[in-house]
Amino acid sequence: MEIKIQTIDSISEAACQFIRQIGEHRVFAFYGKMGAGKTTFVKAICEALGVTDVITSPTFAIVNEYTIDQCSTANAQCPTDNGQWPMVNGPIYHFDFYRIKKLEEVYDMGYEDYFYSGSLCFIEWPELIEELLPDDAVRVTIEENADGSRTVTF
Repeated sequence: MEIKIQTIDSISEAACQFIRQIGEHRVFAFYGKMGAGKTTFVKAICEALGVTDVITSPTFAIVNEYTIDQCSTANAQCPTDNGQWPMVNGPIYHFDFYRIKKLEEVYDMGYEDYFYSGSLCFIEWPELIEELLPDDAVRVTIEENADGSRTVTF
């Protein structure tokens, strides 16, 4: 699947397109160069899912946990094609492994508890922990195009 983000103003619709494709998948590995828009896109996805927490890059914390506000009107913005909202329960975990130096750091943080929790996990810089990703993790690539738009492929 490919989603085009023409401008930052169209990122919410791109996030909705992405959400409609989530299905039963729960772990998403976001690949892209520095500045490609990984954090910005994850933020848009979380907002579209109804997260009302402040959404920031977990560069220093390694993982941020967000709560979905089930009463949020944001949910009504992205129904699936059949008008239903994707079943997303529990917290959302947002990882940034950019500063990881050794895999032992990821083992020590108990990555399995997150990746196999059944909660949504959005992972930035997954190439640094590639061997730890679940087999069913969805690989998402974000590329910046010459005109400043972004292409999201998964």
